[in-house]
Amino acid sequence: MTNKLVKTFKPTLAVLAMGLSLSTQAAEIPLDRIVAIVNDDVILQSELDQRKDLISSRIRAQGTALPAGNVLRKQVLDRLILENIQRQLGAQRGIRVSDSELNRSLESIAARSDLTLAQFREALIAEGQDYAQARQQIRNEMLLQRIQQQLVNSRISISEQEIDNFLNSELGKRETAASFNISQILIAVPTQATPEMIQRAEKHAKEIEEQLQSGADFAEIALAQSQGPNALKGGIIGWRKLKELPEQFAKIVEPLNPGELSAIARSPSGFHILKVNDKRGGAVQMVEQAKVRHLLLKPNEIRSAGQTKLEIDGIYQRLQNGEPFAELAKQYSDDPGSGSEGGDLGWAQPGQMVPEFEQVMFSTPVGQYSAPFESRFGWHILLVEERREQNLGEEMVVNQARATLRQRKFNEELQNWLREIRSQAYIELK
Repeated sequence: MTNKLVKTFKPTLAVLAMGLSLSTQAAEIPLDRIVAIVNDDVILQSELDQRKDLISSRIRAQGTALPAGNVLRKQVLDRLILENIQRQLGAQRGIRVSDSELNRSLESIAARSDLTLAQFREALIAEGQDYAQARQQIRNEMLLQRIQQQLVNSRISISEQEIDNFLNSELGKRETAASFNISQILIAVPTQATPEMIQRAEKHAKEIEEQLQSGADFAEIALAQSQGPNALKGGIIGWRKLKELPEQFAKIVEPLNPGELSAIARSPSGFHILKVNDKRGGAVQMVEQAKVRHLLLKPNEIRSAGQTKLEIDGIYQRLQNGEPFAELAKQYSDDPGSGSEGGDLGWAQPGQMVPEFEQVMFSTPVGQYSAPFESRFGWHILLVEERREQNLGEEMVVNQARATLRQRKFNEELQNWLREIRSQAYIELK
């Protein structure tokens, strides 16, 4: 509250510093004032005006009529009050958005328009927008989302019975069914084809099948020889659930793994060769896992970034000289979780680690150490002990069902939580 109260006096101090001769002009300078007290914080008139302007611009851009001024003011002030309460709760729990996280989000927004962050900034300025203000608004939105996710999700529980009931429902079966990314090559047969025409088409299909089995590129052959509607896309049909395919094709596709080709299939349209490019969902989902150990060194107040790199290089040399990885990890690793276990991270799979870590983890041969590499956590060395493919289909189906049920409950629980925190807050309108 103190910082904002100081802001309310700054215009007055500025006017006094300019001298008595400007007293008439001082009367024309609008002074900021408090419009609401929310617990131990305040909302200023300038904040309310700024948000009203932003929302008014959005409404006009949508071609929608603005509500009456007093109605809009009340709605905007109510929203500011609720956001303020949420931010206070987040601050109490140490929830924040770092500058690096904000920058990554802004870079992602800019990339959607094929812009760099610097170009995005210049584009906003060229449109007459305040970049610092836009940056702060995005930070606020990220922060509120994070606060809601943490504090509302902690109120939600999903029972095993609820998951079972969902998976046994028609909706559950539809949402968790396997999807296949499919391509096809079609050698068409005319409706009134003669036996000779059919034989020629079948022979052509078999020749293509032999080429594909010998390693020919599916997309190139589809582009050059397929007579299907997706030929110019390299034969790609895209993602389909089995129920969305003709029954004959569904039976052919279902047992195939990514990268596999079907046998030649005959339909009234001609002869088809199908390829499964990728697969997701369903009861079978093979995932490559690696059993790894790692040793982490992080720069700190005592050890600079340069010293950290020298030290990790020294440890790597000791590993090359035959010293046991587990012993060095216990002695030197800055990862408190795995260090005491000799760097053991157990089985890891895609999506669990940061990209730099995963790239090295899946490119390092079994039984070998990686060279030192850097991530945002510090410098690492990995030891890959084993690899395996694990069927996580059932686990993924259950996790997908749990996520769906949680999202259903989240929207309802969010409204309950917002009502609660507002009713418990001290609010005084000025």
